[in-house]
Amino acid sequence: MRTISLSYPLKALAAVMLSVALLPTGHAAIFEDGEARRAILEMRQRVDGMQLSQQRAAEEVRRLSEENAQLRRSLLDLQGQIDTLRTEQSTLRGQNEQLLRDAADLQRRQKDIAQGVDERLRQFEPVKVTLDGQEFQADPAEKKDFEAALAVFRSGKFPEAGAAFAAFVRQYPRSGFVPSARFWLGNAQYATRDYKEAIGNFKLMLSDAPAHARAPEAALSIANCQIELKDTRTARKTLEDLVRAYPQSEAAVAAKERLSRLK
Repeated sequence: MRTISLSYPLKALAAVMLSVALLPTGHAAIFEDGEARRAILEMRQRVDGMQLSQQRAAEEVRRLSEENAQLRRSLLDLQGQIDTLRTEQSTLRGQNEQLLRDAADLQRRQKDIAQGVDERLRQFEPVKVTLDGQEFQADPAEKKDFEAALAVFRSGKFPEAGAAFAAFVRQYPRSGFVPSARFWLGNAQYATRDYKEAIGNFKLMLSDAPAHARAPEAALSIANCQIELKDTRTARKTLEDLVRAYPQSEAAVAAKERLSRLK
């Protein structure tokens, strides 16, 4: 025979009915039919109530299980979003650090460029020069070219020095270096025995800057050139003018000595 599985309420009802059936006949008579029916109905109601409670409990368990599953899915989604945000935050942090490095590099490059521009501009800015008792402003290029020509003269290369000073005077005719440049140009020409050209440059220097510190020396050099050209009479007048114009100079002392030797 196949065993029939009953739920707990049905089992309870069956047990009650079996108990009633097994009662002795004398005792069974005690129960009237109405009371038996009421007992059975009450038991059925209890069984139905228990079944309904079981159904409700099962539905509640199912609902809680679904809510739990939904909550679990929500937590997983939230964890995924948190992981995504962490990844994005890490990426943004790396990008921000790179931007900061790029900004620092850009600032350094801008600073280097600004310094380079300042240095190049300074190469063209006039500088204050003090030469032979004269103060004036000159471009760095003027100063460099004059000093280069003077270095050639001091090395004893007089033809090259004369060419350098002549080029300087042509290139910078308004430069504060011109009186000194003409003085050294005249000396370079004197050294190469180009006396007439030397006299011309010494006279130009005296005409342009009679109060120049080297003016007495220029006048004395004119007299020396005239002596070399055998123009003694003109040389004597030049020396006499020198003594009158610059009586306190060393050149005046030398001029007096030469006047005493001239015949």
